Amino acid sequence: MTVVTRIRAIAAVLVAAAVLLTGCKDVNQPATAVPQGVAAVAEGPHNAYDVLFLQMMIGHQRQGLEMLKLGRDKGVREDVVNLAGAIDVTEAEEVDRMSGWLTGWKEQATGSDDHSSHAAHGGQAATGEEQLAALRDASGADFEMKFLNLLIAHQHNAVEMAQQLKTNGQNTTVKQFAERIELSRTQQIQQMLVLVSG
Repeated sequence: MTVVTRIRAIAAVLVAAAVLLTGCKDVNQPATAVPQGVAAVAEGPHNAYDVLFLQMMIGHQRQGLEMLKLGRDKGVREDVVNLAGAIDVTEAEEVDRMSGWLTGWKEQATGSDDHSSHAAHGGQAATGEEQLAALRDASGADFEMKFLNLLIAHQHNAVEMAQQLKTNGQNTTVKQFAERIELSRTQQIQQMLVLVSG
C-alpha cells in the first residue's frame, strides 16, 4: 500500500468519524466534495464575530497546512506521515468552504494579520516563523517531536477559537462547523499525544 493510498484511507476514516458525530450516513464521497453535515452556503443571519472567526480560522489553517506539508515530507514514522496527510486533506477543504461562506456574505476571506489584536475574542498567538524555521531545520526523531508538539498546540488553539465562536457567534451553519472543529481537533490531539508518548 503506497503512502498516498494510506493517506486516503485515513482521510476516509476521519470523514467517517465526522459523519458519525454529525449523524450523517454517506461517507463515500471524495475529499473535494462538500462533506455531509457541512452546508455549501451559510444561510441565515450572521454577526461580526462569525466573520472574524472564519477569517481567523482561515489564516490559522493555512499556517497549519504549511506544518502539515513538513509532517508529510519529513515524518519518520508511518503513523505521523499518514496523520499529517489526512489532516491536510480535511483542512484544505475546510479553508475552501469557509472562504466560500465569506464570499457569499460579501466579506473578505482574510482579516488582520495581527493575531495578538484578537486575543480578547478568542484569537490565539500564531505559530511564529521562528518555530516553522526550526521545524524545517530539524530531522529524524527530533523533527517528529517538534512537529507533534507544535501541531498539538496549534490544534488546541483551534479548539479554543471554536469554543469562543459557539458562545459569541450567530450563524447556525458556522456554529455547527465550530462544533465539528472542536470535536475533530480534540480527537487529533489525543492521537498525537499517543504518538508523542510512543
